[in-house]
Parts: sequence; C-alpha cells; structure tokens
Amino acid sequence: MNTANDNIPALISLKDAYRLTSMSRTMLNRYRADGRFPVAVDLGDRRLAFIRSEVADWIQSKIAARAA
Repeated sequence: MNTANDNIPALISLKDAYRLTSMSRTMLNRYRADGRFPVAVDLGDRRLAFIRSEVADWIQSKIAARAA
C-alpha cells in the first residue's frame, strides 16, 4: 500500500455495510433514518458509501453494549 494513501478513509458500499452488520437493507436504512447508524458519504448520482472505520466502530459498540 502506498503511504500517501494511508490517511484516506476506506469507503464501503451500502451493500457491504449491510453484509458487515448482518442487517437487511431495509433495517439498515431505518437505522440511518433514525440516526442510529453512521452517516453516509454522498458520492453523487444516486451513489453513497460509508466510512469503513465508522461502521466497524458501530459494530464494536453493539458488541460492547451486549457485554455491559
């Protein structure tokens, strides 16, 4: 990997986000509408993405909440 790209956040698609979270597309969109999921990055032309680290942090917070 090029060190010049190390500071660029990795983006993932909506499809990748619902696969990583094991949620349906509908449920993920509900969470987004309610503000309970990381905010999407608008890429234009009906395309959006999520910052991979934010989704990973969201998943970790759900795991941590289970243990609490």
